Amino acid sequence: MNTSPAISVRNLVKRFGTKTVVDHVSMDVATGEIVGFLGPNGSGKTTTIRIICGLLTPDEGEGSVLGHDLRTEALRIKREVGYMTQRFSFYEDLTIAENLEFVARLYRLKPVEEHVGRTLEELGLTSRRDQLAGTLSGGWKQRLALAACIMHKPKLLLLDEPTAGVDPKARREFWDEIHRLARDGLTVLVSTHYMDEAERCHRISYISYGRMLASGAVDEVVANAGLTTFVVEGEHLNEVAAELEGRPGVEQIAPFGATLHVVGSDAKLLKKSLADIARRDGVTVRPGETSLEDVFIQFMAGSKDNMQ
Repeated sequence: MNTSPAISVRNLVKRFGTKTVVDHVSMDVATGEIVGFLGPNGSGKTTTIRIICGLLTPDEGEGSVLGHDLRTEALRIKREVGYMTQRFSFYEDLTIAENLEFVARLYRLKPVEEHVGRTLEELGLTSRRDQLAGTLSGGWKQRLALAACIMHKPKLLLLDEPTAGVDPKARREFWDEIHRLARDGLTVLVSTHYMDEAERCHRISYISYGRMLASGAVDEVVANAGLTTFVVEGEHLNEVAAELEGRPGVEQIAPFGATLHVVGSDAKLLKKSLADIARRDGVTVRPGETSLEDVFIQFMAGSKDNMQ
C-alpha cells in the first residue's frame, strides 16, 4: 500500500500582474482520500488546482504530486491526473462514444474500442453511446465528462465544481461514483459550493482570497471555528431578526424554515443579547448545532477580497 501523500505542496504563490491569486498555499492529500476544496468565487481554488495538475507553474513554492516534482515533472503529472473543469468541454456535435474515442486517442490508449467500451459500461453510458453530446442533460454531460477523465486510469482526480447546475439525484449518483472510485485507490480533490457535498468528503480545506484558512475533517473545522449557534422559534421572526441586527455578539442571522439561526463567536455576549427575546411569550431560544455553512459564512465575512 502506498503511504506517501498524493499531493504535498508548500507555500504555493501565483500572481497575475499585480494581483496575488494564490498566496502561500500549502496542502497535503493522502492517497485514496477525498478532499473537499471550499471557498468563495475568486478565492484561488481553480488556479491552485491548475498548478497541482501541471497546467500552471507557481511563481513561488514547491511540492510533489503523485511523487513527481511540481516544477520539473509537470508532463508526468498530467499523464497520471484526470482533470474535470467547471465547463462542459467536449464536442457537442459528436456522440458520447465519438468523444470518448477522441480522448482515448489523445492518451494513445489501445485498442481504442476496448477502452471506450469498458468506460461506457463503468459509467452506465452504454445505452446512450450514440447520443449527441449536445443533446444531453446536465447530469449526463457530467457523467460523460467524468468518463473522459478516468478512462486512462489516473491516480488522482481533480474536479472543479463538477456538479454545478445538476439536479439532486444526479449529484448523489455522481458522489456515489466518486466514493466507489476512491475505494479502488483513486485520490480525489474536489472544489464545491455545496455543503452537503463537502460533508461527504474525508477532509476539507477552506481557501479564501488566496489564503488557506482551515483544513481537517468537517467536525474539526466546525469545532475549531469556535462559533456558538442558537435557534429561535416562534411568532414574528422577521421582526425578531430585525431587532437582533447589530446587537453585541450577533454575527449571523439566518432563517431556516420556521426558525432563525443566530450565530456568534462570543457565547456569553450572544446569550446576553438573546436574553430578552427568550423571555417573550410564544418565542423559544435553544442551543443549536453550528453547521459547516455557518463556518463558511463566517470565514467569508472575515476575509478581504485580494482583487480589490
